[in-house]
Amino acid sequence: MPQDSSNPLVEAGWQAVRDDGRVRDELLEAAYGEPRLRQLFPWTGMGELHFSRCTEPRWTWDIPYIAPGAQGTYWVSGPLRSECVGRAATVREAIALVVDRLPRDCGPAFMGTPEELAAHEAQQPDQRNGDAPAQSG
Repeated sequence: MPQDSSNPLVEAGWQAVRDDGRVRDELLEAAYGEPRLRQLFPWTGMGELHFSRCTEPRWTWDIPYIAPGAQGTYWVSGPLRSECVGRAATVREAIALVVDRLPRDCGPAFMGTPEELAAHEAQQPDQRNGDAPAQSG
């Protein structure tokens, strides 16, 4: 897998997933080859490939994930375990299903926890219409 120097923690995550061996090599290569997914933090669960918008556990659960199916097929589910996006006959179809469902303005993985990411996002202007930072309370 080629190295991308954009975020050392994200790169270490991709290497850890590769070293883990629970995710099909073709899926890892295709996901890493997609720039919008490569910038996210990868993690595995039961042979599934998950993507997080932050680098620290407990990782975000707002992006669909890919599970292996029979005979080289894939299932795309999520972001919740109870949600099924659909079956993909090829790894490219599975990647496309995830990319099509990425959250709005899903950018590089945030260095921190989901709670820190939420606090950071609450301080950012609403990118859709240029509003002031969100107020809590």
